[in-house]
Amino acid sequence: MTRIATRLSESLYRTLAGLLASLLAALLVLVFCATILRYVFAASFVATEDLGILLHTALVFLGLPLCANGPLAMRIDVLTRHLGPRGRTMTEAISDAVTLAGALVLMLGATKVVELIGGTSPTLGIPESWRFWPVVIGGALAGGQAVVGCLSRRRPWSFVLAVVVGGTSLAGLPHIPVLMSVDLPSLIACAAVCIALAAGAPFVHSLIVGLAVAVPFGARLPEAAIVQQTVSGMGKFLLLAIPFFLLAGMLMNVGGLAHRLVRFASTLVGHRRGGMAQATLVTNLIFSGVSGSSIADAAFGSKVLTPALVADGVRPEKAAAIVAATAVLPNIIPPSIAFLLLASVTNLSVGALFEGGLIAGLILAAAMAAMLHISADTPARPSAHWRERLTALGAAAPVFGLALVVFFGIRLGLATPTEAAAIASVYALVAALTGPAGRGAAFAAFLQAGRETAAIGLLVASSAPLVFLLAIDGLPQALAGWVTSFGGNPLAVMLVANLILLAVGGPLDVGPGILLFAPLLLPSAVAAGIDPVAFGVILTVNLMIGGITPPVGVLVFVAAGTSGLSASRVFRAVLPLTLTLIAATSLMALVVALRTFP
Repeated sequence: MTRIATRLSESLYRTLAGLLASLLAALLVLVFCATILRYVFAASFVATEDLGILLHTALVFLGLPLCANGPLAMRIDVLTRHLGPRGRTMTEAISDAVTLAGALVLMLGATKVVELIGGTSPTLGIPESWRFWPVVIGGALAGGQAVVGCLSRRRPWSFVLAVVVGGTSLAGLPHIPVLMSVDLPSLIACAAVCIALAAGAPFVHSLIVGLAVAVPFGARLPEAAIVQQTVSGMGKFLLLAIPFFLLAGMLMNVGGLAHRLVRFASTLVGHRRGGMAQATLVTNLIFSGVSGSSIADAAFGSKVLTPALVADGVRPEKAAAIVAATAVLPNIIPPSIAFLLLASVTNLSVGALFEGGLIAGLILAAAMAAMLHISADTPARPSAHWRERLTALGAAAPVFGLALVVFFGIRLGLATPTEAAAIASVYALVAALTGPAGRGAAFAAFLQAGRETAAIGLLVASSAPLVFLLAIDGLPQALAGWVTSFGGNPLAVMLVANLILLAVGGPLDVGPGILLFAPLLLPSAVAAGIDPVAFGVILTVNLMIGGITPPVGVLVFVAAGTSGLSASRVFRAVLPLTLTLIAATSLMALVVALRTFP
């Protein structure tokens, strides 16, 4: 039975990974061809946006089974890793039950929506119910995988039975009448989410189950409404830029363009004090303009830059710490996936956020460069000859050109973020196909980008109903009122916001942090007279610093895991850079707050 379950799980994983890669390829072809029609032939395809959103929605929800395990599940193991064997078994059963329940809630809710919804898409000419079929299929496959996964791990039948009973019981909560009406059912949902996360359940499934638990306490979000909110959360054409920027960064890596940046950065600053560490910083500073993903840069840096740092005489844990800390920049320097998420939930200008992110990123880079210089423990190397620098610049020029086209194209309004991201992806694809890596590496990049697109998309989708419930309960207004008790002083507002964001940035990844806290904190900042774009940049920077702070700094775990090091050692080694980033961010926040005074 164990062998059959393992084979079935692996077959499902491979099939879905290939399907997601195919959908991503189709999405890229659609948007790139529409972009060519618009700018070259002054023509347009009316259904581009609707079809693109439909394909993106299908890609995201069909990927639900792939996002229950591994790094894409975004599990928090702060509690579970300190438990004994019996405690771990219990929390594992709770985690699997939450995973099953989340899948069932989505499947049953989408089935109900399919039965009730009518009408036809005016642009595509297909029934509106088609948008929800991927949720039905993805939920059913994820639920089956949760049970099969228990069997493949050789868990006893009593364990499997406990998971099935617990999961179906949680999924049945939205069907029972209100047991106790409370004033703020959203707090019940948040408490349930925290309990599920503490047990090590996947982040997306925990959010869905938290909403289901809140229904018997008066939350006005039955299954069908939960699903409608999740699907509506994906209904923005802007979100299509995320998979394309992810894909562009991965293709840049396999195509060898990222390695050219490393060589160029090394010729620029490799001779300075802490030369290779400075080169790592410069590489991430430049590569930020094309990857847009901190996790992608941390993974790339761990494979390429960490060995080079160790060879230069840097201690392994410090090398991994440098890679993790400098990988904060890609979600701040444009194009930034974090800013795209922020724009999607706040309606702030993407171009303005990108401009503010560029300024903030350069300030943070300067602060880290100073700390790397002070803390360097390796001797300086001979300076590179100007011819060597010129050759390295010529090799890296295509990357600089692409980064400039993407940034200025978006900032000047010449192209939408999605169009610019599609152009970047096609450019990177050509580079990968014509490079030494070839088609195999390009296909692997599509597979990885498809899986990560599903994970980020599910995060956006599952956060939407919780944000909606928080709004219904009036928590943004309550928080704004609490902040107003400080007299509307922008300094006090900024201080409180920074403390909140630094506190939640540790356990939360930047995506959930933005989706959950930006709608709550931004109204308070605006009421205090703080520029919303500047506040959005500060919010994102604070949450990104959480990527290198304990207990669950994801960038540290990526750098440590890839390098084969203990995460605790890397957390200790990264502390000076963490404090440097916090100090620089506090200074920027102070300047933003002071600018509001006449």
